[in-house]
Amino acid sequence: MKGKILVSACLAGQNCRYDGGNNLDLCIAKMVEEGRAIPVCPEEMGGLPTPRLPCEIKGGDGRDVIAGDAAVWNNRGKNVTGQFVAGAKEILKIARQEGVKAAILKERSPSCGVLNIYDGTFRGVKIPGQGVLAALLAQEGIKIYSEENYSELLR
Repeated sequence: MKGKILVSACLAGQNCRYDGGNNLDLCIAKMVEEGRAIPVCPEEMGGLPTPRLPCEIKGGDGRDVIAGDAAVWNNRGKNVTGQFVAGAKEILKIARQEGVKAAILKERSPSCGVLNIYDGTFRGVKIPGQGVLAALLAQEGIKIYSEENYSELLR
């Protein structure tokens, strides 16, 4: 793939997961190290701290959040939709500035989920759908992959 790729910063080894950890993928970390990928964390860019309370989308998926028909809540009942949308919009600005055509995002995240997210009950139930950032990038025409299926991007 020519051009830069956006990647979830946690996949590059940055400790920005909700629990303060990461989801290091050595291939993705190498892409960042070589300057071929840009690490981003929508929750941090939206103003949420690390660590932070677990969050899930209730009432739909990221497309519904962008449309105003669903919301992102933390597990203590606080609506954090504004931070998730703000972070996604900041990353979209970066993608436009850098001419990004693809992104590798963390599956099941309420921001970055590509094919699946959690259902909003905080019981570990997965449902089909995209996170807020994934949906916004897809609407922009940026091809999205997860850490589980990005090998086709590298062919």
